[in-house]
Amino acid sequence: MWGAGARAEGLLERERGAAMQQQRFEEKNGKIEEQFRQLKKTSPEKLAKRLNLSWSNWGFGRESLADSAARLKKAEVPFIELHGNHYGPDLGYKVDETLQILGDHGLRVSGVCGMFSADNDLSSNRATCRQAAVDYLRREIPFTKAVGGEYLLVVPGAVGRPKAYDDVEFERSAETLAGHADLFVEYGVKAAIEPIRAAEVSFTHTVADAKRYIGEVGHPGVTHINGDVYHMQSEESHIGEAIVDAGDQLLNLHFADSNRCALGEGSLDVATIIRALYVIGYNQEGRYVTFEPLGPGGDPYPAMYGKPNKAKLDALVSNSIRYFRDCEELVLSA
Repeated sequence: MWGAGARAEGLLERERGAAMQQQRFEEKNGKIEEQFRQLKKTSPEKLAKRLNLSWSNWGFGRESLADSAARLKKAEVPFIELHGNHYGPDLGYKVDETLQILGDHGLRVSGVCGMFSADNDLSSNRATCRQAAVDYLRREIPFTKAVGGEYLLVVPGAVGRPKAYDDVEFERSAETLAGHADLFVEYGVKAAIEPIRAAEVSFTHTVADAKRYIGEVGHPGVTHINGDVYHMQSEESHIGEAIVDAGDQLLNLHFADSNRCALGEGSLDVATIIRALYVIGYNQEGRYVTFEPLGPGGDPYPAMYGKPNKAKLDALVSNSIRYFRDCEELVLSA
């Protein structure tokens, strides 16, 4: 009797295995790969241009901009995403000095990484904190324009505050941003809304959430999305699928491996992400893959105050860029 039961169970397991040839994420990978192959077959010219690579420098900590620029030049990174460090009227990068340093190293600005903490929170239930967020935008948007940046990253709720204030913080944030979004149009700077994992923020965690937030703001100056593959692996069912869903709204994509470290040190499916980016036509001017490997942890903002280790940062940049370009060429030549 036992033997018959074991044989029946074994048969059932074989039937299950035959029914499921692939895991679900593999099926989604396959769909994106097929879309990529069709693009390569029917429009090979659309694959000629490589993806624009950038690096977000705030993770370099208390390093001078000149030292950061020299590192990126050596690694052949053409763009830099600048730390949005204008926390007060007398703080942050100066336009002329910044342009001089970047010009000396052949770097262009992709955009500015807006930094939104509990002190300058668009969704705060304290009016003084919302006012601080508005004042921050008034400083950062003109700066972004002056240094030639395409976008300013905007986080709807404070990073490092995963607990909600109340049940209307989403609406309060959108209302605050909408009331001052004319600044984006006036200066020709795009607002890029960033979804962040639930361990770090209280709302707007996915591409779908970002689209809903953009709809709530309802302003032509706020229409784009800043993705981040580290957050996406926590919040999206499939990173490549989320990229395809974001489509033309995706303006910038923060990149790090699955452990938020150098590319190649984790288990991120880089090839599928690259295919998805080419499928949506992301290899064009004004669209960027921006590296932001900050290391694991809950609140990454303390990294901006860290003491830099030059040798480790040099290896971080050179290894990540080389790994990405190698993966890109492998995907395109397959």
